[in-house]
Amino acid sequence: MKDLKNIKRNIYTKLIILEICVVYLMKLLVPLLSNYPPNSEDPKFQKVVELLSHNMQYLILGIFGVALYAIFITILLRKVFIYIKKDKKQVTFEEIQNVRSTCFSFPKKILFVQLAVIITVLVILFSSMTPDLHLIFKFLLVYFSFFIVTAIVSNILIKNDMEKILISTYDINTHYVNTKKQSKFSNELIYNIWPFFVVVIISISLLGYSKTSRAIGEGTYYYYKLYMDELDLNHSSIDSIKNSLNNIPLKTEDDYYFIKYGDNEIFSKADGNLSQFFISYADMYLEETEGRVYEYYGVEEEGYVQKITLDDGTEAYVGFKYSITNNNLISYFMTMSCIAIVIYIIILILWSKNISQNIKQVADRLSKIAEQKDLSNIGVLPITSNDEIGQLTIAFNKIQQTSKKNIDTIKSNQSQLVEQERLASLGQMIGGIAHNLKTPIMSISGITEALQNLTTELDNSIGNPIVTNEDFHDIAKDYYTWISKIKEHTEYMSDIITAVKGQATKLSNDIQSSFTISELLKRVDILMKHELKNAIVYLNIKVNMDESIVINGDVNILVQVINNMISNAIQAYQGKPEQTIELTAYQDNSNIIISIQDHASGLPKKIQDKLFKEMVTTKGKNGTGLGLYMSYSTIKGNFKGDITFETEEGKGTTFYIILPM
Repeated sequence: MKDLKNIKRNIYTKLIILEICVVYLMKLLVPLLSNYPPNSEDPKFQKVVELLSHNMQYLILGIFGVALYAIFITILLRKVFIYIKKDKKQVTFEEIQNVRSTCFSFPKKILFVQLAVIITVLVILFSSMTPDLHLIFKFLLVYFSFFIVTAIVSNILIKNDMEKILISTYDINTHYVNTKKQSKFSNELIYNIWPFFVVVIISISLLGYSKTSRAIGEGTYYYYKLYMDELDLNHSSIDSIKNSLNNIPLKTEDDYYFIKYGDNEIFSKADGNLSQFFISYADMYLEETEGRVYEYYGVEEEGYVQKITLDDGTEAYVGFKYSITNNNLISYFMTMSCIAIVIYIIILILWSKNISQNIKQVADRLSKIAEQKDLSNIGVLPITSNDEIGQLTIAFNKIQQTSKKNIDTIKSNQSQLVEQERLASLGQMIGGIAHNLKTPIMSISGITEALQNLTTELDNSIGNPIVTNEDFHDIAKDYYTWISKIKEHTEYMSDIITAVKGQATKLSNDIQSSFTISELLKRVDILMKHELKNAIVYLNIKVNMDESIVINGDVNILVQVINNMISNAIQAYQGKPEQTIELTAYQDNSNIIISIQDHASGLPKKIQDKLFKEMVTTKGKNGTGLGLYMSYSTIKGNFKGDITFETEEGKGTTFYIILPM
């Protein structure tokens, strides 16, 4: 988890830098894509026509974008950041599921949430400005392109961070299974690629349309320039100028001439209009552009303007204003763009599904290997491509061949390992039997000697006048006492023999039966007395449930598993006497939990990571690790349960046997 401490900072840093770069690129490219007028990015001009300069607007947009990203990240990755700060020992399985789900869904969420907010803000902004529909549509496309690329690139930048978080969840729970609906590789590929193509198509279309519109505007500009340059309008009256302009044929019916002098404006069309932007542009750049004047940013209107002096000495602007919008051209670009996008998406779907199918073949074959015990009938996967998929297929075939060899080796060694474990278990049981039977046998032997002495005393008392009937009753009472002790010892010996009889044959039997918690713990107590007594370790058995609850299965198998864990706990104390082991049985919802807890040194980290996956031991040459490995397999296979553990170095270990009721 230490490696995750800087991930939060890394994510914020990457996305903030990305946002700054995007805003800077917007400053460079938006004027080109939106067909801004020449010289209109001059800060001096912007001070005249706008409340805030474009540099200031982009700065505000950048700050807004950074703040927006920070809010999105904080909200969408809240569970991940909580998980990173938390001690991994306190992380629950449910939290792991939430973290993984967040990592998988974050790319889509950041894309859709960001686009929704940006589009909403832009719509509100342009609605308040009430520009024409062409302008709204053009700006929405431009900003949509930039922000969709931002979202996709942001997902690429933080992909490694998300992978580190996902990998870290396996350090906590290596048996995680993703229960949610899995996404398809083909869909993920389409999702990550199509936005770039759409952005490219939009950018090319906007750039092409911009260049074409500018060419249309240039042709119209020269049309009116040629006519007006033939006129000499200086020192003329308004009526004379109007007559001269009326004689110039309009290129399109939407064009109109204008005369502006002082606060007065004259148009040849009723809806004619000269914006402050248009007038300011003429004031500042008329000579530089040779009379070509432009309308507001992105508005597709231009004009040819001459600055003249009227007969009364008043200065005036005279010229023609015209639209460079071509509806046929717009329809053409939109139609071609849509066709290109549809064709590309169809090709992308077919291509991605082909890649997905190749990967799925390998995945399906791996699943088949995992499900089958016999791999001899599984053939080699055909190689159908000469790329990375082909390399994956080659690697899979090698793994399959290696797996067959390893399985054959395991099968050849399995019977030997099982026999060794059985002999070791039987040897351990025989030692326990010898010690457990030795005590009652010695006791019975002592009782026999006492009975012999008592019999001799009885024989000598017969006919002795000193011996009373009360003395004979006392002798009989002693007989009853010794006989009851013999009965007690023989019953104990019978219990041991009954338990050992079933335990000794457990590996060769596969009989399903049922037993109670009481019966289970009684057998464990009997069979472990010898080993516990020799080690001077005490077993505290606690039953926090109904002892008459029945468990289905072979009691001898479960006894062996519990005994193996108790033996491991004893050995964990490394010969230190006067120690305790807690064996607790309790019910948790629909499961019966049997816990075995010691207070020894705990399991080393390198053992924790391998436990249940392979045969590992902390006993050095004195252990094989087979016992716990087989115990895990036994509980999984015979009882459909599970074995988990908690450990802390220097404080001890607790194993939990989980049995479904």
